[in-house]
Formats: sequence, structure tokens, C-alpha cells
Amino acid sequence: MRSRLPTALLWITSLLLISTNASAQSVSCAGVPVWNATTTYVLGNKVVFNNTLYQVNGTLANVPPDYCPACGWYTNLGTCGTSPPPPPPPPPPPSGDGLSAILSRTVYEEMFPRHHAIFSYDALISAAASFPSFATQGTTTQRKQELAAFLGNIGHETTGGWPTAPGGPQAWGLYFAQEVGCENGQCTGYCVAVPEWPCAPGKTYHGRGPIQLSYNYNYGPAGRALGIDLLNNPERVATDGVVSFKTALWFWMTAQSPKPSAHAVMTGGWTPSSQDVSLGRQPGFGMTINIINGGLECQRPTDARVNDRVAFYQRFTGMLGVGMGSNVYCDTMAHY
Repeated sequence: MRSRLPTALLWITSLLLISTNASAQSVSCAGVPVWNATTTYVLGNKVVFNNTLYQVNGTLANVPPDYCPACGWYTNLGTCGTSPPPPPPPPPPPSGDGLSAILSRTVYEEMFPRHHAIFSYDALISAAASFPSFATQGTTTQRKQELAAFLGNIGHETTGGWPTAPGGPQAWGLYFAQEVGCENGQCTGYCVAVPEWPCAPGKTYHGRGPIQLSYNYNYGPAGRALGIDLLNNPERVATDGVVSFKTALWFWMTAQSPKPSAHAVMTGGWTPSSQDVSLGRQPGFGMTINIINGGLECQRPTDARVNDRVAFYQRFTGMLGVGMGSNVYCDTMAHY
């Protein structure tokens, strides 16, 4: 398990990795402000922290000088001649309850710099308004981890990246709006004879949207829940960004027995039974993988698919300033 990042937002837009050397030298700290968690510092700023003078080597917010000395984010200039007042308390949680309170347009575009046109920030925010519990429940850390888990999974499901892709493979999430090779209706194998959800003539139910909604027995319930006839109009999931994100959020927020919802797993709303515990099922990102595609990716040695999901999750938790939490993988979890 990797060490946790601070729960407050971390931006490093111009980081210079200069080594930080502790100094026993006594220096004057007169007029230098005390480090403040609510202040964004830029290259060259000086701050006092724990009676020590530091110089900032990048653009930093909410990262104290003692968090990662080896990272070179601050240079230790020496011990102050007089003790400064103690630092202020940490900042309060983000204001507001909506998704936009923890995900700005700028961060979204940095997360998905090559996203398909239908997967716009506005489409996501609009779709999330229909699911008011999404990324609004629990602590700020839980909210951000749920958001990162959702975005990490859909980033993997729609990736256009490859190992040597410009910007890295995780810079290519939300690239495809539908399953590659199925654009012209040639993927007809996603129809199963289910009386309640009959396949419409001439329609296909291949993977579409951020979660790659597949099969008529998923299009039907999703459409009913959203008030949209997706059995007769499945193509809307690949052409209407708001509808597309709504199908992904519907899947994320809806428990499908015996599986809990991914939302509950990430926000503390699911308590594993004794049987779940015996089968290795525990709350965390790994459990969301189990819910989405456990039959192919869990209860087996970790493969490239899981590693890619985790890499997306790690990227996005880092951009949101939170740790990944526990139970990130699902190799020891029994699938459903």
C-alpha cells in the first residue's frame, strides 16, 4: 500500500526537484510569514514552519514543508533566531455539496486532455445533478476517493492509450464513446433473450458510454431508471453526453444483488458480511473492479487490465490530493 497524500488539494504546476538539505545555521526570519495551509505559494516564496525558514521550489498549496523532505518541494535555509507562532489549523472542507465543489473544469480537462467531444465537463456536471448522492456523501476524503474511483474506472473502460502514448497511457481516458469496431452495427452478439427487455429489430447493444453499457438487459433497466427508451434508441448512449454519463452514474449508484453499489463501497455505505470477509471482499477501489468486471479481472493474479484501472485511480487521487486508501486490488477477492 502506498503512503497517503494530504487530504487537502495539492497542485504542483511548476515543480523544480531541487534537493532539500537541512541546515543547522541560525537565520533571521523577521518579516517572513508563517506557513499557512490556505495560501498558495509560488517559486521563490519564503515561509517559516516549525521555527525553520524554507524557500518554495514550485507552486504549492496545502503541502507543509515536513510532508516530503526528499521531494525537494522546499529548501531548508536554517533555524530561525526566534520561534514563530504555531501554524494555523487546516482549511475547512470544500464549500458546497455538488460535484463541482471538488472537481473543477480545469482539473477535469487535465485528467482527460484527449476526451471525446461528448464527454464534456458540462455533460458530467449536468448528469451528476440527477444523482445528488454521487461524490457528496462522507468525508471530503471519501468524496474525492469515490470521484477518483469512478473516473478511474471509466477512464480505463474508454481508454485510447498505449504504453508509449504521449503524456502517458492514463492521459487518454474517455477517448472512445463506444466499443471499437462496433460503430456500424456489426456487433450483434450483445442480445440475450430476456422477455422483459426484448431487443429491438436492427439495434445493437454493444458497449457504449463511459462505463461501456452492454447487453439489452442493462440498456433496458438503465433506460427505465432514466426515463429514456434505450432499448429502441441505444445509440443515444454514444451520441448524447448527458445521457451517456447518466448511464455510467446509474450503473455506479445502483446495487445489483448480490453486488453492492460501487457508490456504497467507496463511501462507507456497505458493510461486508462475514461471508464477504471470508471471500476477501472489502471496501475499496478493488471492490469497484469486482462489481464492474470481477468475473474476468478478480480472484486471479493481477493483470494488465487491473493495473491500468489502478494507474488511472492513482493518477486521479493524486490530482485530487487524496490517498488511494486500502484494498486497491482484487486478486484475493472472490468474484460474484
